[in-house]
Amino acid sequence: MVRMSAEERRESVIRAAVTEFARGGYSGTSTEVIARRVGVSQPYLFRLFPSKRAIFLAAAARCLEDTGRLFREAAENAPPGGVPAAMGAAYVDMIERDREKLLMQMQMYVAVASAEASGDREFGHPIREGWQQLRDTIHLALGADEEATAGFLAEGMLINTLVCLGYPAGHLMWDGYCKD
Repeated sequence: MVRMSAEERRESVIRAAVTEFARGGYSGTSTEVIARRVGVSQPYLFRLFPSKRAIFLAAAARCLEDTGRLFREAAENAPPGGVPAAMGAAYVDMIERDREKLLMQMQMYVAVASAEASGDREFGHPIREGWQQLRDTIHLALGADEEATAGFLAEGMLINTLVCLGYPAGHLMWDGYCKD
């Protein structure tokens, strides 16, 4: 059996955390289940990350970074004038292929709102920063057009909602809202 480095273990923890937090949310996911998925002990998990909060924030950052990278690559490979469609298609493909990324996004929003409702204003700071970077990536890819950026983000959030609620493609709820 090949031994993994601490950095490789960190990566496997982040991947496992995305999966587990996507399914159970911040409050509903134990570090024990993450450690078990990775195949390490909880004490070892806490040598890699100082807290459950740090694990969640690393998973949230990874989710936002991966989405930003997806948009940058789609924009770079888009035909002239086709950036919004290419980024939209890449995003829909990602959430169809890897539903956990979408669910992790939704869990991030809930976790930040819950933390702030309980008085923890700091928890959401790195997630808001990551979201701002994602927005900036989209904004630049769309030629720094405020209206196009707002429309793209609004349509993306609607897509997130429709997918999470289980509306299949072709359902009347999709009519008139999201372009192919």
